[in-house]
Amino acid sequence: MSSHPSVRIHPTADVSAAAVIGERTSIWNQAQVRERARIGADCIVGKDAYIDFDVVVGDRCKVQNGALLYHGVTLGNGVFVGPGAIFTNDRVPRAINPDGSLKGADDWIVGKTHVHEGASIGAGAVIISGVTIGRFAMVGAGAVVTRDVDDYQLVFGNPARVHGWVTASGERVSSRSDVERANRAASHAPTPGAGGTERGSDQGPGSESRS
Repeated sequence: MSSHPSVRIHPTADVSAAAVIGERTSIWNQAQVRERARIGADCIVGKDAYIDFDVVVGDRCKVQNGALLYHGVTLGNGVFVGPGAIFTNDRVPRAINPDGSLKGADDWIVGKTHVHEGASIGAGAVIISGVTIGRFAMVGAGAVVTRDVDDYQLVFGNPARVHGWVTASGERVSSRSDVERANRAASHAPTPGAGGTERGSDQGPGSESRS
């Protein structure tokens, strides 16, 4: 395993020797990180999370307890994946071929799923293979995402549908132009002091733990 001395790995975590782990990343109990997975710096991988082989996780991501990231998934920087979220990688899953033989690695096509910078995936959401989720988009808890989500869109439901827009800080607004105004204002605002509270939009991801 390629990792920096600042990496923290719980003794019960199963991290492949062929994985690459970035500086100051923490991997908690019973998590599994497969071969050739690449996890960036300053990430948190929660209890019982599964990161499959060749999965890419950017810097400053949070992968919460029990989340499942299968082969074919790429997360950008600053992505939040809520507890129990699932990323699938096969749109037509079958255990066997039409002739009854067990499917092997060459008998199906791995779907590619991309989640861009700052996006949030709510607790228990299911992301169907092959979609792209835009920058700072927010996927509500329990959503089933079957199509692409644009930057800053708020989606929830089964199947997930667009229910509005959110700013980079997660506040719900009524239009894309409101997003742009809020983001411009935030870029010029002074940095708040310590001790503030956070809140998300309605139907937002919720549950955070670990640091």
